Amino acid sequence: MTKESTAKESGPIRDYWGEFGGCFVPETLVPTLSQLKALFLQLYQDPKFTEELRYLEQNFSGRPTPLYEAKNLSRKLNCRLFLKREDLLHTGAHKINNTLGQGLLAKYMGKKRVIAETGAGQHGVATATTAALLGLQCVIFMGEEDTLRQAPNVQRMKLLGAEVVSVQSGSRTLKDAVNAALQDWVSRVEDTHYILGSVSGPSPFPSIVAYFHECIGRETAAQLRQQYEIEQPDAVIACVGGGSNAIGMFRSFIDMPADKVQIYGIEAGGISDAPGRHARTIGLGEKGVLHGYHSLLLQDDFGAVAPVHSISAGLDYPGIGPEHAALHASKRVHYDFARDHEALDALTLLAQTEGIIPALESSHALAFLLRESQRFQGGNVVLNLSGRGDKDLAHYFAAQQQRNGTQK
Repeated sequence: MTKESTAKESGPIRDYWGEFGGCFVPETLVPTLSQLKALFLQLYQDPKFTEELRYLEQNFSGRPTPLYEAKNLSRKLNCRLFLKREDLLHTGAHKINNTLGQGLLAKYMGKKRVIAETGAGQHGVATATTAALLGLQCVIFMGEEDTLRQAPNVQRMKLLGAEVVSVQSGSRTLKDAVNAALQDWVSRVEDTHYILGSVSGPSPFPSIVAYFHECIGRETAAQLRQQYEIEQPDAVIACVGGGSNAIGMFRSFIDMPADKVQIYGIEAGGISDAPGRHARTIGLGEKGVLHGYHSLLLQDDFGAVAPVHSISAGLDYPGIGPEHAALHASKRVHYDFARDHEALDALTLLAQTEGIIPALESSHALAFLLRESQRFQGGNVVLNLSGRGDKDLAHYFAAQQQRNGTQK
């Protein structure tokens, strides 16, 4: 393994956020990562590339997404709650922002094949959608457990022409899907681009993924000013697994005064704080290296990656993007958690109060707001609704049935 590090930052690319980040990869991947970094730095300001990406964002995926004032729920919470409706994007989540950008990068690099990992399936669907659009061969790696609880998304990926590989090693969830994707990439690096799905992994991936998601916060800040005459919100909230939707939202507000704009990232609290029963990487993790980058990780007593649990497949990951680890260390962003049952209740409430069915991932952010509503009373609160709940319905009803049986 090798560590590739540069102290100098290049445009939107950062190799490190403080001590977190870096590039810890097999030698065979170093030239490809260097090529990816160089091409991105060439293209992100190229008018042709930018025009093509903006056209697809507006006419294919559906940007800008609305910023909706949830008035019914606002009355219950005694605040003004604004939902950034990433759930209305084509494929049903924010993931399409990144896959369109990286798909175009693959096309410009001359790659004929793309691969991706997925937990909740939304990144897999978005990758398969982009591959179909751009005429690329597509393989999606997904933990066997996630293929079962996200069966509708598996069907969508297959319909879009992707091969879905069910990963049966380890815990058979997102971490193991990433392992399998990295192994495949090492063996096919000449013709394959890995469309990594979050702000994690070896540099330059965290910077590239964040760049393609910055539209979330940029639109939100403009919509607050233009539609609602609000210069800055009092609070910004997003769920955090690997952390892509949250970074996309947070970056437009991080430089605002911390005593005026509070920012919250909400992790998966699972069932309890017992080992293997949660995914509280920032809350309970330690420093370590996973999947090519240095950050906070959930580890056992021997330093091995610990098993994790969340009712939401997209938050079921033992690591965290390096930028989040740095934001936690600097105390600019407050990281908290919501339990499985709280996320289920939040999903139910939003559906029955506003007619919006959120993904279980986003439901964690809402669950935190509901639990801590007193601290937000009278304020303007922005919550990133990163995905819709269609994919979770079978899992949601099964979990509710189990809860009712247990309560009986």
